[in-house]
Amino acid sequence: MTIERMNYPDGYFPVDEYQGRWKKVEDEMRRQGYELAIVWGKTAGHYERAMETLWLTNFWSEHSGQEPDSPIWNARGFCCVILELGKEPELHADVATVRRRMVRCGDYFFSDDPISSVAKALNARKPRRSVVFVGSDNLPMKYARQLAEQTPGIEFEYDDNLIRRCRRIKSPRELDMFREAGQMVSSALYRVCDSLYAGKTAAEAAAEGAYELTRRGGGWLRIPVNFGNDEDSQFFERDPMYGYSMGAPSKGDMVRTWIYGPTHQGYWLDPGRSLVCGGKPTPEQRSLLVDSYAITEAVMNSVKHGARVLDVVGEAERVQARVAEEEDLAAKQWPYFGHGNGSMWEHPIINRDSVTADDIFEEGMVASGESFMTRKGVGSVGWEQNFIVTRTGIELLTTTPVFWF
Repeated sequence: MTIERMNYPDGYFPVDEYQGRWKKVEDEMRRQGYELAIVWGKTAGHYERAMETLWLTNFWSEHSGQEPDSPIWNARGFCCVILELGKEPELHADVATVRRRMVRCGDYFFSDDPISSVAKALNARKPRRSVVFVGSDNLPMKYARQLAEQTPGIEFEYDDNLIRRCRRIKSPRELDMFREAGQMVSSALYRVCDSLYAGKTAAEAAAEGAYELTRRGGGWLRIPVNFGNDEDSQFFERDPMYGYSMGAPSKGDMVRTWIYGPTHQGYWLDPGRSLVCGGKPTPEQRSLLVDSYAITEAVMNSVKHGARVLDVVGEAERVQARVAEEEDLAAKQWPYFGHGNGSMWEHPIINRDSVTADDIFEEGMVASGESFMTRKGVGSVGWEQNFIVTRTGIELLTTTPVFWF
């Protein structure tokens, strides 16, 4: 099925999808013995810390970002969802009103100071027990102190993983959305790779991919490109600033590229590919491409429902030990073989030190496998594939061709 530009005037997911999420969270709160929780997020000019509040309410601020505080606003861009057993989520945010056909919540409270708005709501409830604080790794210390000062007598306990535990296994609708996102980003990445294969500049290649993804209604954070075999080729991007390099690969240059970010409805995909400009690799280049992809392939071949994450790590490590003899800057910077996917990276991080013996892959998770390698005199390459975990293996989401020779 070809996905062209899609429009969702009433929101992508229907209200019963959110009601199912709320029930999931309420069940988890009961299991943990929680009665009242506050969930902080930041959506203005932002994406990676929108994940909890976006998943709960589909709310997104229209402000430009976390603007410096002023006499007429405070904590710009932050929002909070109050979760109370037996009630619909209550949303506090800094846009004057919300479109009820799109934003899913019970009561909505507008304030140019969401900290004070939430404090007032908590004080009115007079909680008998401690309030669960979700987002201590998100809300800045300044605002957390303001909240504490404005809620004397209220104690907080912290559980930043409360919502993450509930959204790790995706719903059938979320999986269909990821399938659409996979088609969108795969088509866009094809355009990027095709441009670099032809020797276009990094900026032109990124523009081709951006056009393709945007015309399908999608989005992205970065489209990094690097190429060649000089000192700068080891880095993830040729130009790490917000623009794109006007340099172009020459025929025979190694090239690697990614598209990553909130691709569709705020959900994250991040496929990467490597190739040789002109499509005629030397034997050494071909060996580097094939050997390095074997690490990513080891992840995909060993993931299935019930597979221990440590066993998947072991398979990838065995291949890595066989093919990778030199230090790679990107592999040092991202020392793992993949991660869970949701509105950003999720558990598990596929690294021996990031999981326990009890961590397993489960049907309905979305995840990635990735690898990076360098060989002196040849170049630096990298790969990433996104997939759905199934009973018997994986369902590949990112179908851009792997090898371009």
